[in-house]
Amino acid sequence: MSAAGVDPKIVDPIRLAAWMDQQGLPGEAIADVEVLTGGTQNVLLRFSRGGRVFVLRRPPPHPREKSNETMRREARVLAAIADSDVPHPRLIAACPDTEPIGVAFYLMEPIEGFNPTQGLLDFHKDSAEVRHAMGLSLVDSIAALGRLDPIAAGLEGFGKPEGYLERQVARWQAQLDSYAKFDNYAGPDIPGVKRVASWLEANRPASFTPGIIHGDYHLANVMYYNDRPDIAAIVDWELSTVGDPLIDLGWLLATWPDPEHPSPASISVHPWEGFPSADELVERYAQNSTRDLSQIQWYKVLACYKLGIILEGTFARACAGKAPKETGDVLHATTVGLFERALADIG
Repeated sequence: MSAAGVDPKIVDPIRLAAWMDQQGLPGEAIADVEVLTGGTQNVLLRFSRGGRVFVLRRPPPHPREKSNETMRREARVLAAIADSDVPHPRLIAACPDTEPIGVAFYLMEPIEGFNPTQGLLDFHKDSAEVRHAMGLSLVDSIAALGRLDPIAAGLEGFGKPEGYLERQVARWQAQLDSYAKFDNYAGPDIPGVKRVASWLEANRPASFTPGIIHGDYHLANVMYYNDRPDIAAIVDWELSTVGDPLIDLGWLLATWPDPEHPSPASISVHPWEGFPSADELVERYAQNSTRDLSQIQWYKVLACYKLGIILEGTFARACAGKAPKETGDVLHATTVGLFERALADIG
């Protein structure tokens, strides 16, 4: 696709080129434009200019209320971890202002790799040992993120770690209660909501050491190298903040497939044989972190609670005709599956 074929609602190539010139980036015409897919509501646009390839990330054509701030936060955290051993998209330049193309955006290096939920390459598909290493790399990467000092990285004020865990249950209960505004939503018809919330409040860890959180860490939000079992980049940083990094490990466990207890909440990869068990993930994390994992079950249950409530929001919107009914039904089933997992964990 040439630059002339780009939807002007996504980006005006002339205005983008002018901004890039101001940043001292390679000149000439924008060419080889391609809209990338990835399951996110935000837009990814790959293009070349002056012999260099760029990926532009911006909010959707119809931005949400906090879309521009989300782009600013993503760019800030990518800049903060630039010199770390955390695999991530390399930030090239960020534009916090909306004037150049109408929204805040940033440019990053392209990632040469693949997402495993979209299908494994032959190198990974043909070896259970490679798939086992893929799972360990997933944990190693998030442990590396948790080891970073957010203040030393320049992320002072990026989050509110004080009272972070204490706020979680009330915050997401309020989110669930807010769905009552949607017409024809009779819910929440989710077994165990009150029981899980009470358990979380009664068993909350007493303290934690603040760190950087990705916020949505699972197999669908990473890219692997094409010829190695290692993660090339953690992507989609829109929920990143400073809080308790064990939230990310709990989120991974909440979405991790369990062949003996299949759940619609799992993030699927095929074939699955060879991937580590959930217990192996926790053991690997412990080998790469000094954090106390004695209450890791609490973080998994919290992840089930939070993610389930988030997904129920789409079901509520679907009931009101604001989202596809089929999508809403699938996500409601996923929510029920997440709470079933949480109930099984708390006994």
